[in-house]
Amino acid sequence: MEHSSPAIQVENVVKQFGSVHAVDGISLEVRPATVLGLLGPNGAGKTTLVRILSTLLRPDSGRAMVAGFDVVKDAARLRAAIGLAGQFAAVDENLTGRENLELVGRLYHIPTDERKRRATELLERFELSEAADRPVKTYSGGMRRRLDVGGSLVNKPTVLFLDEPTTGLDPRSRIALWETIRDLVRDGTTVLLTTQYLEEADRLADRIAVVDTGKVIAEGTSDELKEQVGGERLELQVEDGSQLSEAGAALQHLSKERVRIDHDARSLALPVTEGHGLLAEAVRILDGQGIAIAELNLRRPTLDEVFLSLTGHAAAGEALRVA
Repeated sequence: MEHSSPAIQVENVVKQFGSVHAVDGISLEVRPATVLGLLGPNGAGKTTLVRILSTLLRPDSGRAMVAGFDVVKDAARLRAAIGLAGQFAAVDENLTGRENLELVGRLYHIPTDERKRRATELLERFELSEAADRPVKTYSGGMRRRLDVGGSLVNKPTVLFLDEPTTGLDPRSRIALWETIRDLVRDGTTVLLTTQYLEEADRLADRIAVVDTGKVIAEGTSDELKEQVGGERLELQVEDGSQLSEAGAALQHLSKERVRIDHDARSLALPVTEGHGLLAEAVRILDGQGIAIAELNLRRPTLDEVFLSLTGHAAAGEALRVA
């Protein structure tokens, strides 16, 4: 797979709206049959990039290739090879669920028998069979969302763009959609997923690109991004809060970074590189100082901590969300 051409290749793409650089020189690659998670707050440029890659917007400059097609020069041919589910369900509420999916099949010029079969398969996959012949206006928001994602799969796309696909879904539906995405990738589909849900990126994405103010500010696997924030955290809670500063001073030499102390919680945290080897040493040090431990553990940093560390803020006006 390493020698395959990228399924998505973006080179210094720029898109400007007035004085706002919605996409400001983004470059990235996505290998075939993998998931790239675009992680960032509202207004970061994620949706604008998806619209460019799915031929809905022309870039001002730069170049992008998807499934071997140039998004500008080969736009018409590219549309037949991709699927897109946006942030809001793009379904006709006056049609039934089945009619919506069959209509998508007609737009892709799929033969009648095949598009009927495909609609039935997708209704089953997204647990909509019982509601298949009801008008979509009777569907719940979650059902409409699932139908919209189903519509993006009618043409069996080589590359699938999912722009915050689980927004508005209940936890059960979200997990079911995650499993569907995994199945698609196992079958060879490449997925570019934008999300504000940290757990979603952590669970699904082979690689993550952190986007802020139109730029990719970091890229790597989930573990690689977490390593940038300092690897593991040694977290300690003491029995006697008055000994907290003493405990911090005693353990400071175990880390190259400053110990973070929370007096209200009687706890401290310090980034460490050789976590498991240091646990026993921390216990010995504190025992030698006569400091009683209430709780001691090692924890990997979370993606929200990665984002905070990289950008210096929770998210421009809206915090990233944990699924």
